[in-house]
Amino acid sequence: MNPIIEEIALDKFDLSLAEMRIINPEWVVRIQDSMWLHGQLQPLVVRLNEGKYQVIDGIKRVHAATELIMETLQCYVLDVDLKQAKLLVLSYNRPHQSMEVWEEAMVLDDLSKKHDLTQQSLSRLTGYSRSWVSRRLSLVSKIDEQIVSEIKMGVISSSHARALIKLPRGNQVEVACAITSHGLTSRQSAALVEAFLAAENQDKQRHILAHPETVFKDREPEVPRDIYDPRLSRYGNNLMNSTQYVLSTIKHMLWCLDDKRFGALKETEEIVIGPEIEKVQGRAETLIKEITHLLINKHVNQDER
Repeated sequence: MNPIIEEIALDKFDLSLAEMRIINPEWVVRIQDSMWLHGQLQPLVVRLNEGKYQVIDGIKRVHAATELIMETLQCYVLDVDLKQAKLLVLSYNRPHQSMEVWEEAMVLDDLSKKHDLTQQSLSRLTGYSRSWVSRRLSLVSKIDEQIVSEIKMGVISSSHARALIKLPRGNQVEVACAITSHGLTSRQSAALVEAFLAAENQDKQRHILAHPETVFKDREPEVPRDIYDPRLSRYGNNLMNSTQYVLSTIKHMLWCLDDKRFGALKETEEIVIGPEIEKVQGRAETLIKEITHLLINKHVNQDER
């Protein structure tokens, strides 16, 4: 394949492959802002299909360009058939991991059903392991069709859907409605599903869906109190307390990061908080290195005895 770059008018694009993608409005807005400031930084990847250009990579850029009332976009034009185009959807998004798990699953499911490809063939053609292919195909088989439609529209996220597949199909839609109406995060959704499955009867299940805050209202991590274990030395107790504080702090920070308000921080807040989060990342990496070093040395010393 020797692709060439062409300027193609927006009304010439075929977006039929978008059926296997999730068009998240927030991502489209981000791309739109970037294209407004910097123009088109990367060509689309397309193929000629019945007089139009079927978009393989760059569907969000087309949506953004439409909002910006652009007339043309630069494109690489490939000479490939439909099956190859679908495989390239996975290939082009693999390096920067821009596809969600459900998008990968939908592409694989489409290839399996419409092109009669086995899991072994999909593994060979995509370069992924057979277990990777199998896990994603199983996701599609466990989800209700209405939920799939909501995933494609960006109403339900992939992380929410992973929690929902633990439920029988008959219960997935009503739990999904509770998730969207109450604006639950992925962790809260997972907790809601666990509580729903553990409920003793339908009345308790209905109560949980109507009042999901009762499930996770007490889940915010508490700061631990100092403990004393008579079996440990003074240093041992200090080390034990230190681990408890670290674990509690990590849980609390994960809880804060999972809160939907994190995505709504103002620019001034991000300027203040950003450097501190980077410090946390650096300290966490140092802690992991130190612990790994100590554990390796411990095992080596034990082996030498």
